[in-house]
Amino acid sequence: MSLIYCKMIYKKKIIGILGFLSFIVSLSFQNAPIINAKTTPPRPDEMKNILFYIQRSINTSAIIYEPNIDEKQDLKTNEPIKIYWINYASDGSIEPLNYIQKKYAYGLDIKVADVEKKSFCFNFVSYKKKLIYLIKSSANNKYSAFIEMGGRIVILKKIFIQIDGGSFWLPKIRYIEINGRDLSKNEDVFEKIIP
Repeated sequence: MSLIYCKMIYKKKIIGILGFLSFIVSLSFQNAPIINAKTTPPRPDEMKNILFYIQRSINTSAIIYEPNIDEKQDLKTNEPIKIYWINYASDGSIEPLNYIQKKYAYGLDIKVADVEKKSFCFNFVSYKKKLIYLIKSSANNKYSAFIEMGGRIVILKKIFIQIDGGSFWLPKIRYIEINGRDLSKNEDVFEKIIP
């Protein structure tokens, strides 16, 4: 199955569910410190073997996405990406996503793009407009998440969600910022989505 075919599958299903993402975003770590202009959140991108992560303005905790590698250093094709929280807001513990977070907000809808090369295409269950590819690089023999930003394909590094008020059931998402790295130009790139 090619990447183009995988992209066609998703184009048929594209529906943004940002409203529901707004609801889910507030369900975790409610009493944690808030990230603001004077706060420097921890940097999970310095962790080894990470694909990308999500942080939100309501606290410093992060959702980590990493390749799910077995003992032989092969990607587990039945569940190629591991997702979990790092609770920086309190003790730095690692916690799994709960059912609601996995099924309606931060979980991924993953499809095989190429069986032989063990490459995949995926998107967030809560936002299907952005297709992401999990591909092993021939340069460093590691998996990376690739996304299209501004007409070019870049490595996805992090996503930041700015939440300004709202309620427990419906927080107000002001914007979502996607950060990546363009290897061909050796520069960082970002895209801001305003729901």
